[in-house]
Amino acid sequence: MDVKEFGESVASQFRDLNGLHPGLWPLAPRLMSAVCLLFFVTLVGWYFYWSDQTDTLEQGQQEELKLKDSYKQKMQQAISLDALKEQRKLVLQYVATMEKQLPSKAEMDALLSDINQAGLGRGLQFDLFKPGQALVKDYYAELPINIRLLGNYHDMGEFVSDIAKLPRIVTLNNLAVSSGKDGTLVLDVVAKTFRYLDKDELSAQAALKKGAKK
Repeated sequence: MDVKEFGESVASQFRDLNGLHPGLWPLAPRLMSAVCLLFFVTLVGWYFYWSDQTDTLEQGQQEELKLKDSYKQKMQQAISLDALKEQRKLVLQYVATMEKQLPSKAEMDALLSDINQAGLGRGLQFDLFKPGQALVKDYYAELPINIRLLGNYHDMGEFVSDIAKLPRIVTLNNLAVSSGKDGTLVLDVVAKTFRYLDKDELSAQAALKKGAKK
């Protein structure tokens, strides 16, 4: 049987189907109807049921990727936890060391005396020693001290070195050296020292921040 005869044989099975029960149709029409019905059922199932499941599956896959990334990050954090703890200890030790260099409010008079003694101990003459208004920051207060010293260059250098060796933090700013009487030198400088705030001052700072935010 050639292709033409086969085609005519199949086509003949689709003739005169009107009025016949589908169960009595020839093989070709029944197969065609079954294929069409299967396609229709598949299309309807996809539209009303499987498409939602596909979306749910894709969402699940995306969530799986997120969870894997989160797991990797947490694993890395867990692996480096010991190192982070050691770093935290070092930071706390550094902060504690720095806090020890900041005097309290009650210790400020002793620090001012130390600065004064550093100058007198080098044979310098104080022409001015005037503490200014304390400038309160978030966690500490800055106290400027206007100083004018009379003496020779070598003693002034030793004074600066002594200030740097003090156990408390003192910085020298705006240094200016000029000639005085009888060949002496005049050193004008602003010494700044720092102290940590007490509980009442910290509470006041926190209240100011809250008021500024409102």
